[in-house]
Amino acid sequence: MSVKEDVKMLLAKEACTMTKLAEEMTRLSGKKYTMKSISDKLARRTLQYEEFLLILKVLKYEIEYKRIP
Repeated sequence: MSVKEDVKMLLAKEACTMTKLAEEMTRLSGKKYTMKSISDKLARRTLQYEEFLLILKVLKYEIEYKRIP
């Protein structure tokens, strides 16, 4: 699964729009995000790791690392 698919799945799961996501990302970070800018980054695969963490924060998710036996 790609980051784009992960983000879209989480947005659907939380019934959140890209526009609402962009507004919350802007509010939390102080950096201007739009639905188009996020969508373009996902399409071009240029989303920064810190931006992905911010998306997870907005949607109230976190990454968990588990060692594979």
